[in-house]
Amino acid sequence: MPIKSKAQRRKFAELLLKGKISAEAYERWNREAGGTELPEHVQPKRGLKRKKKPVRKSPSKAAKRKPRR
Repeated sequence: MPIKSKAQRRKFAELLLKGKISAEAYERWNREAGGTELPEHVQPKRGLKRKKKPVRKSPSKAAKRKPRR
């Protein structure tokens, strides 16, 4: 499994320091990535969908008129 992004490289380095993966595994994955410039993340994060504001109906014409005196 080659490392595909800078974020993955940091995560695997952290796991290496904690002792959860071996140094050989980290080196193998890092070597398979090669010397290419990696993106920060594999896929950009999705933005939150904005809720549409409800369309307000305008008041009726009768309500708009002011009473005449």
